[in-house]
Amino acid sequence: MSWQKIIVETQTESIEAISNILMTHGAEGVEIDDSAELDYYQPSDATVMVKKEDIIHRLNGAAVIGYFANGLDLQSLTASIQIEVNQLSDFGLDAHPGTVTVQSVADADWATEWQKYYHPVRVTRHITIVPKWEDYQPVQTDEQVIVLDPGMAFGTGTHPTTKLMIQALEVIVRGGESVIDLGTGSGVLGIAARLLGAGEILGTDIDEVAVKSAQGNVDLNPKAADMTLIVSDLLKDVPEKKYDIVIANMLAEVLDMLIPNVNDILQPNGHLLLSGIYYDKRDKIIDALTEQGLVVEQSTKLGDWYGIIAKLEDEED
Repeated sequence: MSWQKIIVETQTESIEAISNILMTHGAEGVEIDDSAELDYYQPSDATVMVKKEDIIHRLNGAAVIGYFANGLDLQSLTASIQIEVNQLSDFGLDAHPGTVTVQSVADADWATEWQKYYHPVRVTRHITIVPKWEDYQPVQTDEQVIVLDPGMAFGTGTHPTTKLMIQALEVIVRGGESVIDLGTGSGVLGIAARLLGAGEILGTDIDEVAVKSAQGNVDLNPKAADMTLIVSDLLKDVPEKKYDIVIANMLAEVLDMLIPNVNDILQPNGHLLLSGIYYDKRDKIIDALTEQGLVVEQSTKLGDWYGIIAKLEDEED
């Protein structure tokens, strides 16, 4: 099969939004080339140590590359993508220059593309993320391995927002908690929650393509086999139930819409874990949490991104 790639030149803060745009338009996979990636470079103990200064990387901005099957109407597709990229400024995101271009991809390049960019990464103290083609064995007794297929995954653990969320899970999960992962993407956060000891886990995403991708990754991780995945626009189709932990790694503008309703699904003394918060949106999110009676217990920063742990305190305590 022949492939085409659609390339969007942008800035770091818009990577996740543009990745989502490409996936919802039918991309078979998304590659990210981010000048900020070097700031988060953390080779695992089992990989060959490469000096940070020797890594070839872009000097500024970012590119998000979506891979599409040949034969699609790429002219209308790129036009639609361009419109949505241009609209990101309405959500306070800097997407400039926001150019959308198309290039052909040789079959041989497609077959090896992901293997060039993804290797085992020790994301946190307890979690290592490994692409499915790597033969990797844990090097420590308390190390948990998540196997992912980066070719179809949105949110593969390498982005700082995902790392912040896994760090938050390590802080909060004690064992047996019920968890809902809103906007599950690749499913990596739900899988991480299970490996850390959480009990019942529900993952949701507005995009059916993302849910199918997440299911594929769940299938690669037998310990998370009973994780449930559904299509839902935020809380629209979520069952009436309250959870011990609510996970939401989304753009701050979407979190703004979620926070006023999150108490409907959060147990008293339950925790809300948020990420996807660009540095200039942090204070606004904290204000919104306070208005809902949630207490911010922790705010962590990685690069220009923030993660927040908030608690819904039980008024009867």
